[in-house]
Amino acid sequence: MLSRTCLLCFAFFLVLSPIARSLEPEPFAPATKGLLFTMEGSNTIGAHLAPTWAEQWMTAKGATGVSIEPSEKDNEYRILGRNGLNPVYIDIHAHGSTTGFAGLLAKTADIAMASRAIKSSEVESLAADNGDMLDFSAEHVVAIDGLAVIVHPANRIDSLTVSQIQQIFAGEIRNWIDVGGANRPITVYARDDKSGTYDTFKSLVLKKTHKLVASAGRYESNDNLSDSVAADPSGIGFVGLASVRSAKPVAVSEARTLALLPEKIHVATEDYPLSRRLFMYTPEKVTDPNILEFLKFAQGSAGQAVVEKIGFVSQNPVSMKIPDLNGPNEYQALKDYAERLSVNFRFQPGKANLDNKALHDISRLVDYVKSLPGEPLHVQLVGFSNPEDSDNRADVLSKLRASKVKIELFRNGLTTAPIMGFGSDVLVANDNGNTSAKNERVEVWLFNPNNKRAMPTKTTASNY
Repeated sequence: MLSRTCLLCFAFFLVLSPIARSLEPEPFAPATKGLLFTMEGSNTIGAHLAPTWAEQWMTAKGATGVSIEPSEKDNEYRILGRNGLNPVYIDIHAHGSTTGFAGLLAKTADIAMASRAIKSSEVESLAADNGDMLDFSAEHVVAIDGLAVIVHPANRIDSLTVSQIQQIFAGEIRNWIDVGGANRPITVYARDDKSGTYDTFKSLVLKKTHKLVASAGRYESNDNLSDSVAADPSGIGFVGLASVRSAKPVAVSEARTLALLPEKIHVATEDYPLSRRLFMYTPEKVTDPNILEFLKFAQGSAGQAVVEKIGFVSQNPVSMKIPDLNGPNEYQALKDYAERLSVNFRFQPGKANLDNKALHDISRLVDYVKSLPGEPLHVQLVGFSNPEDSDNRADVLSKLRASKVKIELFRNGLTTAPIMGFGSDVLVANDNGNTSAKNERVEVWLFNPNNKRAMPTKTTASNY
């Protein structure tokens, strides 16, 4: 199995290898000066993540004295440095995802930051001047966001459904006894309206149908909110993954799915219900090398390390042992000889094509596996599907998805073990909800063949 030492060795190798060094940004040309580009949109990204990216990218390109300067206007920043004697800067205006797309339309923004996927109406309105906003060169997944729902450590509630959480925070469920807890009133704690964490919670839980109960305690700080919940036996709140502290996180589920704790691997794979993608969008055709290089930096290993430091979940692959699995016996057997990788391959809605994040993840996976020191590990692809008209159709579709990933990996120089497909046996989202596409996925497992005690049966493995 992969050990902690192995992973540390990989990190050390990544820092020193010629491949990693080749990803370093090129120094600014001597004549470069003034505004480099402008980012507009999501406060979730623009409050801390984008400014930190900009600061580190400019420094890596040789700028000196780089600093993040708040504007007189709330949620606006200038990242300022010097290229020799010339000032260079990036402007960031973080007033919400919709304003980013409006900025692209008005040509006041070069990059739109969004804590949601672009809407079809925005794709249409931007098409004339910006091209296809769903193209691989225009849509950039830059991080994964996740929330932990927390309670007092002594609370006997271990899991809640998204619907129950929604009703609790909207004030429709007011006593813990109504969800299987003690006969005790519920006290709701929430982040303030300016918080990106609250923006995420509204999007994933309250949605457009519910409003936060007026009696909720509001907090500017994740840590302070968590400490208040940990001190209140009646309390419930939500925080970023890095701020659980001494409170107790509960597992979360949707209809007909397994309840999952907010562990990083479940958030990174997007199996955890309260996870979402964070995006940057650009016109389909960008010629400015600074913008192209910045996007590459943000999505690369150094930029994703910033993602982790800020408190989101990076897309840098990691693997870990999974102690328990639900599903067919052959699937459960993976836990005995393999480790789960923090990558799920997903597909364009209603299509068999990999989505834009998956296309990036192909190269991330190839680089990761090829860079691991020691004995070569085998890659096991496991496909899943939404329920179909018949179990046989779901089974075939799950294997076709795994085969699609297998082909893309082979094209990039990585061979894999015979695929597995389990149809709709293991759902991670409500198959009747708007997140049902998450069920159409391919998991990635890594194993040392010497540790494999039992091969999958012919009913679930393909020799493709």
